[in-house]
Amino acid sequence: MTTVVHVDTPGGQYPIHIGAGRLDLLDASIAADATSIVIVTNPAVGALYAHRARTALARTGRRVITVELPDGEIHKDWQTLNLIFDALLENRCDRRCVLVALGGGVIGDMTGFAAAVYMRGVRFVQVPTTLLAQVDSSVGGKTAVNHPLGKNMIGAFYQPLAVEIDTEALATLPAREISAGLAEVIKYGLILDPEFWSWCEINAARLRALDREALSYAIRRSCELKAQVVGKDERESGLRAILNLGHTFGHAIESGLGYGQWLHGEAVGCGLVQAAELSARVTGLPAADVARVRKLVADIGCPVAAPDLGAERWLALMQVDKKTEDGQIKFVMLPRIGQAVTRAAPEAAVRDTLACTTG
Repeated sequence: MTTVVHVDTPGGQYPIHIGAGRLDLLDASIAADATSIVIVTNPAVGALYAHRARTALARTGRRVITVELPDGEIHKDWQTLNLIFDALLENRCDRRCVLVALGGGVIGDMTGFAAAVYMRGVRFVQVPTTLLAQVDSSVGGKTAVNHPLGKNMIGAFYQPLAVEIDTEALATLPAREISAGLAEVIKYGLILDPEFWSWCEINAARLRALDREALSYAIRRSCELKAQVVGKDERESGLRAILNLGHTFGHAIESGLGYGQWLHGEAVGCGLVQAAELSARVTGLPAADVARVRKLVADIGCPVAAPDLGAERWLALMQVDKKTEDGQIKFVMLPRIGQAVTRAAPEAAVRDTLACTTG
């Protein structure tokens, strides 16, 4: 059975299809006037799913081209992005081509960015194969590449034609990738839905065990909550910033250690603990709720202690954040579970938070 969540933004309206076997139905998401289809993937995902994707897309009667990018966050850069442009130009793909992002968040972000700028904009479909991409990065139109000085600092808001989530793809993921994806799942409960947060606390073990019913619900609810936010604030001018809870800390971890040392979701999970500790100091989040955040992050299998980068290095890394305004770092914080605000924090509170969360 397929569940459909609708996304409605000024930049585009599109469906998120969630269900088993969606890989075999990809042809239904391709525009009728497409002249060619370009699958962008990496060797690991391609070995598992590229044949199924090509078989489904071939039913459109259009030419299907496959581009493989090197795997990993470390390759989410301009040089790798150019491999997509090379393939598009070498195959003389025109403005009616459709790109298909088959992979995790790195593939989705780079394919979407390539689609946004190739010939000033062509269409693309998101086919996320990791849990993190299914519940977060594939939804909402954020596309980007990294820069050595900051994560996702070069990109565009650009919405896909559709998001195709095949829940069966999760069965091939390592446990570490599942844990990383669950960090984004529990984030939605923290910022928007205390009932969903409580459900995640009760069902953490089922989610890690890939219980089909629990995962399907978690994916659907996460997509619903994100769709609500991006429908109101597509370009992160206000409300959408709350989706970055834990990310200011998490991005600093990724940049400070070197992209790829920690998975993005692992860094976000740890960042949720740090954001909760900062919230206790600035917005009055009760100590009992900070403990709940720490416990659930541990229960889903993510780190709860951040690396000791040194306070000055931490502060410098967090300055390179898209929420920084006029030199002030804006943090997403929690007055209570289920409610989030974005504001600057006193440096002393940030330093205290770093002191108690790193080691």
